[in-house]
Amino acid sequence: MLIFDAHLDLALNGVDWNRDLRCDVSELRAQERALGMTEAGRCGSTLSFPELRHGEIRVCLSTLLARQEREINHSFGWSSPATCYAMAHAHLAWHRAMERAGYLRAIRTKDDLKAHFQNCEKRPETTPLGFIQTMEGADPLLVPDTVNEFHEHGLRAIGLTHYGPNRYGGGTMSEVGLAVDAIPLLKRISELGMTVDVTHLSDVAFWQLLDRFDGRIHASHQNSKRLAPWQRQFSDEQYQAVIERKGVIGIAFDVIMLQPGYVRRQSEVTVTIERAVDNIDIVCQLAGNAKHVGIGSDLDGGYGVEQTPSDMDRISDLQVIPDMLRKRGYVESDIEGIMHGNWRRFFSEALPD
Repeated sequence: MLIFDAHLDLALNGVDWNRDLRCDVSELRAQERALGMTEAGRCGSTLSFPELRHGEIRVCLSTLLARQEREINHSFGWSSPATCYAMAHAHLAWHRAMERAGYLRAIRTKDDLKAHFQNCEKRPETTPLGFIQTMEGADPLLVPDTVNEFHEHGLRAIGLTHYGPNRYGGGTMSEVGLAVDAIPLLKRISELGMTVDVTHLSDVAFWQLLDRFDGRIHASHQNSKRLAPWQRQFSDEQYQAVIERKGVIGIAFDVIMLQPGYVRRQSEVTVTIERAVDNIDIVCQLAGNAKHVGIGSDLDGGYGVEQTPSDMDRISDLQVIPDMLRKRGYVESDIEGIMHGNWRRFFSEALPD
């Protein structure tokens, strides 16, 4: 079944981790083993362009991710706003290169999205992966108006924060609210007609943003605190707030968002894909329907197969979800909505003409 994945860090893999995503997943793993790589996430990639095609992932949101950090202790933290700005442009350039090579196709408008789905139906084996450009954390924006420049390059969605606080507000593992510069940034995002990704906001910043921004919102990869009770996840009240604003919530497959108490590189993985389906069901029960949940896998988002559910080896394993939903009594139209239709509807409304 066709999948619309609302959160993939493709350029992080292609640029920061220097992976050639034209290769098969098995080849990427073998290359990194041969180089003796030991960093978390290495030797365990779950996706590449051939694997995405095999898994019928036909559309995605693909990130520009360049996070500023005080302490640079891993391969995707940067020391200054200027470096974050430069790395985001490197990610843009990688997307353009993959477009020229025929692996990606940019989706910037409603008509682009409609045409892409038509091509997927007519020529599924030859249509490139469609992508909507998003930014995960606004660190690359030197000042609020820098969003204009990225919008011209195709940016259509943005999350203000990532891990920790930044110049625009509080993110995951912080309790900081919105910063002063977030106010003019949100105003400009609204004027440009972009959607705000409320994933990775601190709880304080989440509610402040909803009070100060009246445009479209979504949560690209945001699991439930019922399943993993720490601040990275959403409470039922936060889920309901997104639902009330006609947003869609993507379910992620990083076990830190599914397994209580999981510690990276220490804990044994005990959850399976069924745990993510439990999360889908939570959103549906809160909404009273299946129209506000989808896939936002976050696979290879700085981790690998060592940090996925125990029965997930690569992204094509998402294809077991429809049968899991059928066994729970979901009807086919709702299953199609969860796998791709809900995100398609949302962006057919949120993208510009």
